[in-house]
Amino acid sequence: MDSEIIINGGMDMSDFIMNINNIEKTFQNTKAVDQVSFKVKKGEVLGLLGPNGAGKTTTIRMIMDIIQPDQGEIILNKNLITDQKQIGYLPEERGIYDSTKVFDTILYFADLKNMKMDQAKQEANKWLELFDLLSYKNNKIEDLSRGMQQKVQFIISVIHKPKLLILDEVFSGLDPVNQELFKDIIRDLTKNGTTILLSSHRMNLVEEVCSRIFMINRGRRVLYGKIDDIKNEYNEKKVILKSKNDLTFIKNLANISDIVIEENEVSFNIKSNINIKDFLSFISEKIEVEEISIVKPPLHEIFVHAAKGGNQ
Repeated sequence: MDSEIIINGGMDMSDFIMNINNIEKTFQNTKAVDQVSFKVKKGEVLGLLGPNGAGKTTTIRMIMDIIQPDQGEIILNKNLITDQKQIGYLPEERGIYDSTKVFDTILYFADLKNMKMDQAKQEANKWLELFDLLSYKNNKIEDLSRGMQQKVQFIISVIHKPKLLILDEVFSGLDPVNQELFKDIIRDLTKNGTTILLSSHRMNLVEEVCSRIFMINRGRRVLYGKIDDIKNEYNEKKVILKSKNDLTFIKNLANISDIVIEENEVSFNIKSNINIKDFLSFISEKIEVEEISIVKPPLHEIFVHAAKGGNQ
């Protein structure tokens, strides 16, 4: 089947803004994206995850019509989005000119999205004020810090109020305070109807803002669904145990892994099929337990496991 980007495509997509259907892309002898399929729901933040070289950016570039898939189709819901100008894009490789002024740069990209100049100026000032950049509006891009440049790039991607916003490594170059600011803005955007496809290596931030994830590795899908469901289906749980007794005996137990002992605390993974009640009884006979918690593994751990080729 030839590649194409279709508006609606005659299918029922009332809950979805976009449907990626079996897309493929090969560069020379390397298949960067191999039969990738996923849907982006209206009003959600979908995390697009994967290690370096997994095919994330290639997938995004196909969605943005920068490159064409060799096979498959990218179907947009015509009732929600009618053309590429209703999509906002923050690329991993920054696309702004160092020698131009901040305000002029924003207005230039707003014009490319067919915004009226009065409206563009109003929105630009609003976003610059939100990011505490109003006093820098006449500075050249090259005069700004990396984090400030990231804010300008973000403004460019959202100034035209896109219905679909694609963010590739949006948290790059941001300190913890600005990471929190961006998280709040992402949540506000979705509350106001923006759908977001977010690619990031920051698993802790992904967990906080995304409801579902799609993970790609070596060009193919390895995880897809709600984060809670993925954690529930994972075959290990995380145990954190505190005790004043010697905890080194934990190293000799079967069916546990990833053991980390630090003074009076040990953390490790336990297979989900182990009877927790029996395990706790066994532990209590060995040591005096001060504190114990058994939780779902963090997304970072599942990500690393999947990236190494492990199964859930």
